[in-house]
Order: sequence, then C-alpha cells, then structure tokens
Amino acid sequence: MWEEILKAIPIYFFCMLKFILGPTGGYAAGLNLVTTILTTVFGMMTVVFLFTYSGNWLREKVLNRFIKKKNRSAASNQRFAAIWKKYGLPGVAFLTPLILTPIGGTLLAVSSGSPKEKIIFYMFISAAVWSVVFSVAIYFFGNEVLPDFIKPG
Repeated sequence: MWEEILKAIPIYFFCMLKFILGPTGGYAAGLNLVTTILTTVFGMMTVVFLFTYSGNWLREKVLNRFIKKKNRSAASNQRFAAIWKKYGLPGVAFLTPLILTPIGGTLLAVSSGSPKEKIIFYMFISAAVWSVVFSVAIYFFGNEVLPDFIKPG
C-alpha cells in the first residue's frame, strides 16, 4: 500500500500541471487503475481549489507586479473571451482537461466572475469523467498505442 502511495505522489503533482500526465504517468508507474483515476482527479482539483479561492489575489498581487498592463496581449484576451462566450462555464470545464491546463481553465473560469461553488462543481465533474475515460483507454489500449518507454515494467 505504501509503495502505491509513494508512486502516486509524483503523478499527483504532474496532474496539477497537465491533466493527461496523470493517466499516462499512472500507467507507466504501474499504479492500479482506481489509484490512477483518484490521483488524477485529486491533482486537478487541488489546482482548482487553489486558484478558485486565491485566483483574484494572485492576479492582483503577483501577476500585476510582474506583467505590465500594456504588455498584455489583446489577442489572447479576445481568445479567452471567445471561448467563454461560446461555451460558458460548463464548456470551459469540459475543455480544461482536453485543451486547457488545470491552471489555465481555472483562471479563465475565475476571471469570468463565476460563483466559486459552480467552478468547483463543474471542474470536478469534468475531472472525474475525463479521468475515467483517459485512464480506462490508456490502461486497456496502452500496450498497443503507447511508446515503449511509457509501458510499465
């Protein structure tokens, strides 16, 4: 049991940066399928909680100090606005594991002014569903489609 937990810790941190690294890392580390799913969800949700409850503070105190307002790209702001206008919070949550990173998706949701409870709810549903889909696909088809250096053992 302790060995499984120790293997899951780096996977947890990888999921905080990029969602797909959870299922592939869990598979490569030889983790149990359920452990991989839970670790992936917990990794993403840690970032979601962190940025949902401290996102405004981070933007005001940290980012504004390092990024001058005139250097911010109007094109990137328009891209985020277009994503938000087209898909809304459920769409952004759905796209976060696929296209956006947990950090990027959460910051986009927080910057829209959505209620924190809704952000957490939609992100959790998205993380749970995509974690199961990716993990099951990788665990069942991994030997056929993944490179040799990712395969366990």
